[in-house]
Amino acid sequence: MFQYGSPVRQLTPPVLCLALLVLAGASVSARAQPLQLPGAQPFNAPGAQQSAPHGTSSGPAAPRVHTMPAIKVAGEEAIVGRTLRRNGGFGEATFEKTATGYGLKLNAEGFQAANLVEPCTVSLGDGPLPVTALGRPAGVPRYRLEAPICPIVFDVLDGAFLVVEPAQPCVVEAAACRIDVRGLWGPDARTLVSRAKEIESARGVAERAVREGYRALNAKHDAVEQRGLAREQAGFSAERETICRDFQREGSLGFCGARLTEARAASIRARLGITSEPKPPRPKPARPAVAKPAPLPLTPQ
Repeated sequence: MFQYGSPVRQLTPPVLCLALLVLAGASVSARAQPLQLPGAQPFNAPGAQQSAPHGTSSGPAAPRVHTMPAIKVAGEEAIVGRTLRRNGGFGEATFEKTATGYGLKLNAEGFQAANLVEPCTVSLGDGPLPVTALGRPAGVPRYRLEAPICPIVFDVLDGAFLVVEPAQPCVVEAAACRIDVRGLWGPDARTLVSRAKEIESARGVAERAVREGYRALNAKHDAVEQRGLAREQAGFSAERETICRDFQREGSLGFCGARLTEARAASIRARLGITSEPKPPRPKPARPAVAKPAPLPLTPQ
């Protein structure tokens, strides 16, 4: 025991160096181990791999796969036997089934070639003229009307058809009449008032399909092609406005816009290589009826 006034024992130099090394090592070890509180996560040195919590992934997130919602693609049965009018109010066209395929009976309205304020009408025949199937280059059935005075190429839509060619009105020399067959041929606009909610719902579905379709196309292309797709999408909106602005009651009904949007969705669907028809939704099983308990008989008081 050390007592005050007792002589101090002197350490030899080797022993003193060894003691200093032991003290220095203890100090470094203390600094290397951080303070660990109860319940805290263990410390990981920089560069060490830290395990991810249970149920999570430490790797990069998987890219989102864009899928196009199912849409209804109309066929020839959607217009067979129906009377259709250009812009919902002019001329008259009937797509009919014939012994060899399909035909189109067409009466077109126009104006005299020498006086564009005098109306005139041209009939392309008493019966339907044959049409030639051109496949589905834009995702919907396309046909060409075999009429030398005004050959027409059109796409079949749901209850309507869209004229793709010609790009200009036709001048029928024999009748001195200039007819314009361009645009959408659909039902008489006066008959569409009762279908306003149905048309609005159909357009909403088609708009969502177009948006998702463009996202799916973008996911398959590089940045340069994506800019081209953005211009294409903007161009479609302008083209739809130009075609539909003359359709009767379009501002309140939107029939033309709905059908052109459905056609665009069908076109994108074809470009994505989707060829199968959408499956109809399965009917929900009916809930079993719950029997109500019989009322208790009333007892006399």
